[in-house]
Amino acid sequence: MFGVLGLLISKENHIKNERILSFLPLQKNIGLKKMTVINNDIETDSAVYKTLLESTKAIPWKIDWNTLKFTYIGPQIEKLLGWRPLSWVSVEDWASRMHPEDRAWVVDFCVAQSTAGTDHEADYRALTKDGNYVWIRDVVHVVRKENGEVDSLIGFMFDISERKAAEEKLIILQKELEELSFKDSLTGISNRRMFDSVMEVEWANALRSHQPLSLVMLDIDYFKQYNDCYGHIQGDECLKRVARILGSAATRPRDFLARFGGEEFVLILPETDAEAAKKIAERCRNLIYNEQIPHEKSPVSQLLTVSLGVGTIIPTYSDEPIKLIEEVDKRLYQAKQKGRNCIM
Repeated sequence: MFGVLGLLISKENHIKNERILSFLPLQKNIGLKKMTVINNDIETDSAVYKTLLESTKAIPWKIDWNTLKFTYIGPQIEKLLGWRPLSWVSVEDWASRMHPEDRAWVVDFCVAQSTAGTDHEADYRALTKDGNYVWIRDVVHVVRKENGEVDSLIGFMFDISERKAAEEKLIILQKELEELSFKDSLTGISNRRMFDSVMEVEWANALRSHQPLSLVMLDIDYFKQYNDCYGHIQGDECLKRVARILGSAATRPRDFLARFGGEEFVLILPETDAEAAKKIAERCRNLIYNEQIPHEKSPVSQLLTVSLGVGTIIPTYSDEPIKLIEEVDKRLYQAKQKGRNCIM
């Protein structure tokens, strides 16, 4: 375009100097017009980008690294938290408007990441002007100078309250499901799965501390005859009642009771020697007998009774938990063979 305009001017001016002098002003005018158009385009683009940014739910912001002051924060912040944009002066305002439980780790983490020049994000609870809290996800980009030093931080704040609420509900649901998976649905005490987990832990504790670990297994005598006589609904109530009674027999924090299966129950007794374990087994037997639960079809008593097997071990690395369980189960069988309503 410049070449064509220069050619037209040269035809009107036959002197070289006049041609140059005539061409330059025109070139300058065109350049100025072009620069004006470019500047107008840039201003238009900036206005468009700003409008787009400020019309989204994401809240844009920028902090100067040298002064640690906000150079910009989107107006959406006021709608979300109630604080006017002009009140966000420095990082002190950002930190002070954070939940006390989140403040220390979030500030330390963000400062460390920013100092290292690493992009990062953090979730925290931001204080609203009316004293409530909103879950925020801050996504931060670190802008560097040509020499590699940090120049500024640019980021977006996202309201993730709904997501956090859903996550918390899911965590509660998972806990409930986990509890249910480790709980016997009928009696409400721990089930065999939980027994296996606790047994593994207490075995490891006994192995490490060289302390005795005892196991008590018990079975309701002639429970099939009980069900046949009183019905399965009453049989279920009987199992619940026995579980409650056994729960009061071993009272230390680490003593553990579970339904092993059917009418069989088991007690794990950490740091309990053989003599103490037998006393607890005898207490279980007496508590159930003293409950005076009728069992008119039992050959050994007109009241509900139990047979028990007891075993104790100070485990070594050559021992296995299953061996203790099998030994105690064997003693329970011997108690039944001996006539029931006894301890072996």
